[in-house]
Amino acid sequence: MRICFVGDSMVNGTGDPAYLGWVGRVLQEERRRRAELTGYNLGIRRDRSDQIRARWKAEVEGRLPVEFEGRVVFSFGANDAVQQVSPSLTLEHAEAVLVEARTRWPVFMVGVVPLPDADVRARIRSLDQALSLLCARLEVPFVSVFDGLMATPVWLDEARAGDGAHPGAAGYGRMAELILASETWQRWISSGA
Repeated sequence: MRICFVGDSMVNGTGDPAYLGWVGRVLQEERRRRAELTGYNLGIRRDRSDQIRARWKAEVEGRLPVEFEGRVVFSFGANDAVQQVSPSLTLEHAEAVLVEARTRWPVFMVGVVPLPDADVRARIRSLDQALSLLCARLEVPFVSVFDGLMATPVWLDEARAGDGAHPGAAGYGRMAELILASETWQRWISSGA
């Protein structure tokens, strides 16, 4: 099995001194159960939904040849909220990406992460909820990590102590725990549905 993780700096794991982020931690855990698992981190710092829409297909196709079981995980939206991209435009890009990707591979989406700035965080919460509804309509498995990350101080505390946006190892570790504990993730990683 090969999985591409496509998104922004939060996918990339920016700020993690161990260079794992949540993607590396999820892959470490899943590899314990699937020795043949290969993961590709395709997170790019500051990418918005339009930039991800423009690049994802070429990057994924080269890593998921037809002879291997391939899957794609998307996660983005924080940069759209920071740069005040219209939520309807973000949703348009997300829908285009998800609809096209799922014609070829099992697709999963991880919701948008909170940021320390209260105004941006309010836009992110709203966008996360809208993405959840979009994924439900498209029948794309989705897990929101927003409330889980807000429930403990580590994510925002580490982001504030760092560059003001990205957490450190403990914050990303908490996000990985939320994803791995999700029944939606467990079903998807086991069956692709």
